[in-house]
Amino acid sequence: MAQAPLDAIAFSLRRERERAGLSLSELAKRAGIAKSTLSQLESASGNPSVETLWALSVALDVPFARLIEPVRPRVQILRKGEGPAVFSERANYVATVLSACPPSARRDLYLITAEPGSIRESEPHMPGVVEHVVLCSGRARLGLTDDPVEVGPGDYVAYPGDLPHIFEALEPGTTSVMVSEHV
Repeated sequence: MAQAPLDAIAFSLRRERERAGLSLSELAKRAGIAKSTLSQLESASGNPSVETLWALSVALDVPFARLIEPVRPRVQILRKGEGPAVFSERANYVATVLSACPPSARRDLYLITAEPGSIRESEPHMPGVVEHVVLCSGRARLGLTDDPVEVGPGDYVAYPGDLPHIFEALEPGTTSVMVSEHV
């Protein structure tokens, strides 16, 4: 008979407990198990029973399988020109979603293509949003509306997305990758 995947369980328990913002003591109390049992499970020792893991999954409000299934690498590929594109009404600016934020993360990833001649003005986003931009080609002026910076290929800039901000292409064929981080 196969042994429980202790390393995967330890990793999953820590990840889900931290995601829920619970201490070892609080999670153990909610699951009705000893704190020492939970500590052993998070250190990949002990002998977890189905009942213990089930109680933990209920206390964490996650599917049972999430606690025992090992993390598998997931490779995604999106070819140039693929992905949902959203066009600006007021600027020659296209935002293509490269990777939407999964439930366990707090970020979205975009490919931005822009042409000179108009400025993309953005109203403030939700509180705590930070935008990270790496310019891939062309030149652009971007960042906070009151204090934008000029960037070239390979340059990186981060700014609060919860304040008014702009993106202005200064050369034809300007592209960038933007991560919108929700902190």
